[in-house]
Amino acid sequence: MIDTRTAPYAALVLRVTLGLLFLSHAGLKIFVFTPAGTAGFFGSLGLPGWLAYVTILWEVAGGVALILGIWPRVAAVAMIPVLLGAIVTVHGAAGFFFNNANGGWEFPAFWIIGLIVLALTGDGAKALRPTPFRK
Repeated sequence: MIDTRTAPYAALVLRVTLGLLFLSHAGLKIFVFTPAGTAGFFGSLGLPGWLAYVTILWEVAGGVALILGIWPRVAAVAMIPVLLGAIVTVHGAAGFFFNNANGGWEFPAFWIIGLIVLALTGDGAKALRPTPFRK
């Protein structure tokens, strides 16, 4: 049984937490690794360097959309490819556990599950612009 009184606030907590995670990872790419360094890393993986800038922008835009509640269900689904890319290019080969060298794929996979749960649960409380095609 779902408690309809508290479920919207649970979705809000999940939405804000997921958004903060994306902003923190974008912040790492901007302030720690630098955009140029991130582009170089992407290049070392065989990816085009410009994709690093797209990824940073995607993480910032998606993180802000989730936190503010701007089409949160759409934003949640739109962020899944970023994490799938991280699994395929970096974390997948490192094994399951995230404490392995290069980090395993357990954390990005769990993060994807959180996004799916949010997309299925709904926008949550305090969404500035709820998803337009909801019932």
